[in-house]
Amino acid sequence: MSLDDPDVKTKLSQRDHSVTCFVPTLGSRTSIDGKFLSAGGETFFVRGITYGAFRPDENGREYTDDGLIERDFTQMAALGINTVRIPHTVPPRSLLDIAGRHGLRVMAGLSGEQAAGYLIDGKLPRDFVDRYRTKVRSCAGHPALLCFSLGNEIMASQARWLGRRRVTRYLHRLYMIAKEEDPQAIITYVNYPTTEYLDLPFLDMVSFNVYLERESELQAYLARLQNIAGDRPLLLTELGLDSMRHGELAQAQALDWQIRATFEAGAAGAVVFSWTDEWFRAGSQVEDWAFGITDINRNPKPATHKLRKAFNEAPFAPAADWPKISVIVCTYNGARTLPQCLDELTALDYPNYEVIVVNDGSTDGSASIACYYPVRLINQENKGLSAARNTGLAASEGDIVAYIDDDAYPHRYWLRYLASAFNRSAHAGIGGPNLPPAGDGFVAECVASAPGNPLHVLLSDEVAEHIPGCNMAYRKEALVAIGGFDPRFRAAGDDVDICWRLQDRGWTVGFCPTAVVWHHRRNSIGAFWKQQYGYGKAEAQLEDKWPQRCNALGHIGWAGRIYACGPGLANLFRQRIYHGVWGTAPYQSVHSPGANFVLSLLAMPEWYLAVAALALLSAGGLLWKPLLLALPLLALAVAARLTEAGIAAARAPVLWRTRGRDRLARWLVTSFLHLLQPLARLYGRIRHGLTPWRCRAPARSRLPRRWSMTVWSESWQEPAAWVQQVRDAIGCGGARVSDGGPYDRWDLEVAGGALARARLLIAVEDHGAGTQYVRFGIWPKCSAAGLSVIAFLAAVAGAAAMSAAWTAAAVFAGAVTVVIARVMDEAGRALILFEDAVAGIAKAAGARAK
Repeated sequence: MSLDDPDVKTKLSQRDHSVTCFVPTLGSRTSIDGKFLSAGGETFFVRGITYGAFRPDENGREYTDDGLIERDFTQMAALGINTVRIPHTVPPRSLLDIAGRHGLRVMAGLSGEQAAGYLIDGKLPRDFVDRYRTKVRSCAGHPALLCFSLGNEIMASQARWLGRRRVTRYLHRLYMIAKEEDPQAIITYVNYPTTEYLDLPFLDMVSFNVYLERESELQAYLARLQNIAGDRPLLLTELGLDSMRHGELAQAQALDWQIRATFEAGAAGAVVFSWTDEWFRAGSQVEDWAFGITDINRNPKPATHKLRKAFNEAPFAPAADWPKISVIVCTYNGARTLPQCLDELTALDYPNYEVIVVNDGSTDGSASIACYYPVRLINQENKGLSAARNTGLAASEGDIVAYIDDDAYPHRYWLRYLASAFNRSAHAGIGGPNLPPAGDGFVAECVASAPGNPLHVLLSDEVAEHIPGCNMAYRKEALVAIGGFDPRFRAAGDDVDICWRLQDRGWTVGFCPTAVVWHHRRNSIGAFWKQQYGYGKAEAQLEDKWPQRCNALGHIGWAGRIYACGPGLANLFRQRIYHGVWGTAPYQSVHSPGANFVLSLLAMPEWYLAVAALALLSAGGLLWKPLLLALPLLALAVAARLTEAGIAAARAPVLWRTRGRDRLARWLVTSFLHLLQPLARLYGRIRHGLTPWRCRAPARSRLPRRWSMTVWSESWQEPAAWVQQVRDAIGCGGARVSDGGPYDRWDLEVAGGALARARLLIAVEDHGAGTQYVRFGIWPKCSAAGLSVIAFLAAVAGAAAMSAAWTAAAVFAGAVTVVIARVMDEAGRALILFEDAVAGIAKAAGARAK
């Protein structure tokens, strides 16, 4: 039986007329739409098949039999295929014409991998660029063109020889050539797991060939690839199974779950390898494998029916019940962007949802705008973002509550992807990416490449530590169980707080890379400053509520990875590539041991305090000239900060896609934003009490000295239980407690501030009959920072006195006195924390601490 048989064609076409109809012409080209492709204003999911390579004729041309191509493309369209991938050669324009008549789009290969050997030799052929341009021109502008592929799988050994940066530069050069010839074309490069480490941020779409024979392994790797792709579409350009070795039924079953898993993971599409068993490579016909869904004579295998069914049901498998979702938009003076938000929300492709708009005391007409839409409007006086979220939660009727900001708008399938993710997991909450929309202006595009935008933090490829508030959804029962959002967070920080509270209850938060919303970035420098100032304020509030999750400087100690723009100096020099012994690892990836702490300081807000201190010290040269020696250090600190900002800005993906003055202008503005962002956050943090010199302990203090306390207990406990009780007692009071390490002679440590802390050591004596005598040793400890400051100021004061610069000596001696007094006060406050905790434990046990 052949697909050419009329009976077969009839049976295939009767299954679903919606996918078998022919389109005489393709009216518009495909374009990038966030994590998806778009054609004619609709999301375009690639349902593809590879076609070729075939034996070339005497002139080296593969696709010359238009009659055969016509028959093949007719059969492909009957199977619901909408894309044909030509992997190893540029198709003739006549092939694109035939594809267009059948409603098919073509992925054209430019074969850049064939020049890798010349790169190793150090020189490309003279006519290489001209020939490459000719390839692009031959297909440029054709409406049936899906995209260009710069190349297909540069061999792992060649990539290892050349090195990652050299391969990246080569492919970037090809990218710019293709864009010059066809600016509107989508450009990709077909990679594979063995060279996964290639960093190609300039590509419009990320494409991978992946052959995995276990569904769980494919699902896990797809989640990884989605995070590699970031805010770009992910396309699987080859998947399949060899029917010669595994059998035709096994091939059919494998294709079914491979296609479904690919779309379930949110990929922009899947391309099956291949159309037919006829395959010609390296000068000969390949006869020892059979990946085709038809045999060499175009006779269909069982895989054709599985493929058709899976493609027809993509991207979402039939669901018996879609949970009701309540979408909540909290707005405060958001009239400028609220209409777009509500336009897209009311046009979502989801069968069971409601939209609730909570107007939090707006004065700009936001309430009037909402009245024009089929939404529930709730008006309240201005109480802040968290209170507005709680109002929406109380009014919601859905099992899932999804939050979106009034300056954001969702993709058409936003709720479907969220609901699918909830259906296949036990997560209490799930979030997705928030992408900058096109057309917001030059400054907004630079802000999108700057630090400080809402970002997700992932513990793994699918489990999040934090999801941004502009795109987050939760099971309603989970939010109700923890009491909703904390009203103290009026503008920001509520999303971090809610994630931590859910995790403390033992629940998890997930991440769905295709639950996409577009979030407008700030379109002016002033608006960006105000936003970052607000984030600094929120950080101060979070540190006040969650000191145990923050470090000594008040920065959040994330356990996961923050997905941000290109790394600066802190990460640039610490990446290593795992190749395996002799370069034989099948999955070769980049490993980052973690950011260098010293280099990380350059991007911290507190670096500006160090610059200010050096500037003040240099100004002291007016009193005592040797202090002018601080000027070189000041210059070095400023230069280091400028360098870090410049390097981080240069690694922004948008700069890879521009040239000339436009690139320079974007780099300058983005670098400035990298400098401005930590300064704005520092201002917000300091204005709201989050200073490096703050005291974390109560206002009461005592003389900092070593002493001990004892408790007689009639109830026996493990020694570790006594330590835990002290830890819990201090932690409940909001102080940050650190545990001693395996080599430390102390159990707990509490910081009174940046300069001093106190430590505790417990010894337990058993006295029989379940009684215990517990000793609590407590002593103060000056921090390394405190000792360094005292030593430095004392040294300068002494040197000034020896030079008879009495004014300078007096100033620095006074500074030493102030710092020592501060150390004693902080140490005394920390000691009080331990004293109160031990006394409270003794009281609870009916004993008295001595």
